[in-house]
Amino acid sequence: MPRAKTGFKGRRRKNRLFRHAQGFSAGRGRLFGPMAEAVHKAWTYAYVGRKLRKRDFRRLWIARIGAAARSLGTNYSRLVSSLKTAGIAIDRKVLADLAVRDFAGFRAVVEAAGVKIEANALAAS
Repeated sequence: MPRAKTGFKGRRRKNRLFRHAQGFSAGRGRLFGPMAEAVHKAWTYAYVGRKLRKRDFRRLWIARIGAAARSLGTNYSRLVSSLKTAGIAIDRKVLADLAVRDFAGFRAVVEAAGVKIEANALAAS
C-alpha cells in the first residue's frame, strides 16, 4: 500500500498555527515543531496574563480608594465595611474612578455610607 501524504488537511492544520506564529523569530517562526511549541506556550502565557491583569487592576483600585479614604480621615477597610452595612452596592472600579475623577462625588458616597469625616480632612480638600 502506498504511503498517503498528509495533503490538504495537514497543510491547513499547519498553516493555521503558522498564522499565529507571525513575528516569531528564527525556527520558532519557520519550523513546524518549534513553532507549534512556541504558539502553545504563547497561548498559555496569554491565558495566565488575562487572570493577572484582573488581579493587578483590583490592587490598583484598592490603592486609589485607600488613598482617597485616608485624605478624608478614614481608611479603606472601614470605608468598605460601612458601605456594606449601609447597603451601598458600588464596586471598586467605579469607586476608584470616583475617587480620581470626581472627589466631591466620592465624598458624597462616603458620607452616605455613614463614615465620619474628620474636620481637618474637610479643610484640606
